Amino acid sequence: MSYSDPTLKIFSCSSNPKLSEAIARYIGLELGNVVMGRFSDGEIHIRLDESVRGSDVYLIQSTSAPVNDHLIELLVMVDALKRASAKTINVVIPYYGYARQDRKARSRDPITAKLVANLIETAGAHRVIAMDLHAMQIQGFFDIPVDHLLGVPILGDYFHEKGLLAPVVVSPDHGGVVRARRLADTLQAPLAIIDKRRPEPGVVEVMNIIGDVSGRNAILIDDIIDTAGTIVLAANALKEAGALDIYACCTHPVLSGPAIERLEASPIMEIVVTDTIPIHDATSISKLKVLSVAPLMGEAIIRIHEQQSLSKLFEPHV
Repeated sequence: MSYSDPTLKIFSCSSNPKLSEAIARYIGLELGNVVMGRFSDGEIHIRLDESVRGSDVYLIQSTSAPVNDHLIELLVMVDALKRASAKTINVVIPYYGYARQDRKARSRDPITAKLVANLIETAGAHRVIAMDLHAMQIQGFFDIPVDHLLGVPILGDYFHEKGLLAPVVVSPDHGGVVRARRLADTLQAPLAIIDKRRPEPGVVEVMNIIGDVSGRNAILIDDIIDTAGTIVLAANALKEAGALDIYACCTHPVLSGPAIERLEASPIMEIVVTDTIPIHDATSISKLKVLSVAPLMGEAIIRIHEQQSLSKLFEPHV
């Protein structure tokens, strides 16, 4: 497929080049030419190697680890596009870093998700396309349009094709109930909730399981798996409550620190994730299944560029 509108251009920063290439390939375009480097003191240097004057540019960058480098790289690239007279600058953020700092949980806390939104706007972005924001209110942190894509249809399609008998969808905490409900509705499965508490940062205790999981195949769903402490604790609690096979899924596989070791040693049979964040040596993780968001994001870019509705993209294909 080849997209014929010369005003549409796709550029990529360095955080997730494979995903960027897959999105461009879905649309039928080549990635724009850009030279990225660093000065000897570590400062980021960017030079556009083609004209973007009057173009609608879509810039793809996940602000994943190293998050600060990737965030600054994104801001510098937006500034370069603005000064090169791009007509519109549409920032595509498969994974929005700092999203977990979305409110003041304690006195004197920053709201860093809002700060990042301010930086992206100030740099010159006209629109943001994001995937599974940690909190829905982050859309309101921007004063420019935000198109919020969801990972549940992709995950739902996968588990529907898997054909699990007697499934139950489980939210690992109260904050993820809306996401879990979407998946449960897609699979026409009941919903269960892990009632947990955090006595201190980094420490999680399971208090109760709300819902019936005994004799059922459980699917744990979250937006992010970081150190995997919460998801593994939830899996252990489900196994003790009589669940059969246990699966875990998320949109953003941060997988930092001891995450991989914890997941491999857990009772979880399969961890289903998407490629919003690149996973190095993914084939070495025996339980991991990676699904691509490239068709979803590519279709969203086409629809936005052609001023079509995005609502169809939120529907499962089952």
